Amino acid sequence: MRTILITGPGGVGRTTVAAATALNAAREGQRTLIISADRTDTLGAILGIPTGEEPVEVEDAPGLTAWRPDAAADFRDDLTAFQERAGTALDLLGAARLEPEELTPLPGAEELALLRALRDAATADEYGLVVVDLPPIPQALAVLALPEELRRYLRRLLPAERQAARALRPVLGRLAGVPLPADWLYETAARWDLELAAVQAVVEDRHTTVRLVAEPGPAGADAVRAAATALALRGLRSDPLVANRVLPADTGDTWLAALTAQQHKALDEWREAHDVQEVPHLGRDPRGTEDLTALPVPGVGPAPSPVQWPVTDRTADDGVLIWHIPLPGATRDDLDLIRRDHEIVITAGRQRRIVALPSVLRRCTVEGAALRDGELRIRFTPDPDLWPRTP
Repeated sequence: MRTILITGPGGVGRTTVAAATALNAAREGQRTLIISADRTDTLGAILGIPTGEEPVEVEDAPGLTAWRPDAAADFRDDLTAFQERAGTALDLLGAARLEPEELTPLPGAEELALLRALRDAATADEYGLVVVDLPPIPQALAVLALPEELRRYLRRLLPAERQAARALRPVLGRLAGVPLPADWLYETAARWDLELAAVQAVVEDRHTTVRLVAEPGPAGADAVRAAATALALRGLRSDPLVANRVLPADTGDTWLAALTAQQHKALDEWREAHDVQEVPHLGRDPRGTEDLTALPVPGVGPAPSPVQWPVTDRTADDGVLIWHIPLPGATRDDLDLIRRDHEIVITAGRQRRIVALPSVLRRCTVEGAALRDGELRIRFTPDPDLWPRTP
């Protein structure tokens, strides 16, 4: 299954580009699903259909299904199930249980519902293409990072290996004088980890790409630069950059001349670093399948090669190993590195990722790092106490 995750700054036409991409693919014969978490139902207005919580077939486009997951229903189901599992503990605390009718989704429920829908679409095996209309860039990056980060928290807070001592838990509890976590807590953590792993597998799949949509200009250029760095830090593959609402270069309107020149200057800069697909301004907000068909959005195409973080062995020449991490658009002032046991914390601007070191680098110490040509190069020196000695 091919998956295209579409995001960009707010108000640049992300949903329109997502709908046009899905529509074109369906008309080319691919069974296509488009998923959106937009609570205002912009997708339904663009496609001209009353999309709701259940998948809806688009009448004017055979093979295209639109789905807006019901975050409120998912939240109610999850919290109700949690109360049932934790019933004994809640009763001991004298807690009053919440009824499903009084539950309203908390912030983040829409994003979790979107991830669950993405997982369900992948496991259903009904579609050749899934197009996901993600929130604006900052929220989208947080959503895409969520499965990996939550799984890491679960492993730290409730390590799976502790379940091996299940039979000894009552004895250990008496010796320690404090109650130990009940079986249901570990079972819940294992179930969450399994669900998160399924979502993470879809996001990191070799057929999954992120397609950025932006309007050419100073603000769009800043957003694209930051997004390119963040996506590389996450190891996510990028599709062609969609420059949306491009004005014609030969406009005779003097009022638009400055804006047009600004757009095309940004386009020239983007072409130096990205594969750019221009989508012209229609002079109106696209509505309905006829308008969407008129938009020359990029086709589906094969996914690009995986993002590589190779390790170069230069121990024979310089006595170091070099870890190459591509970070296009990053600046030295925005970078920060921290080595912690077998992990390294990489901060690039507002984005942070904790990455496990390759096994060969765990027996080394960090000697230094440098940022050159959009690539972070971290130098490691073998630790003589841990490195195998040659006879």
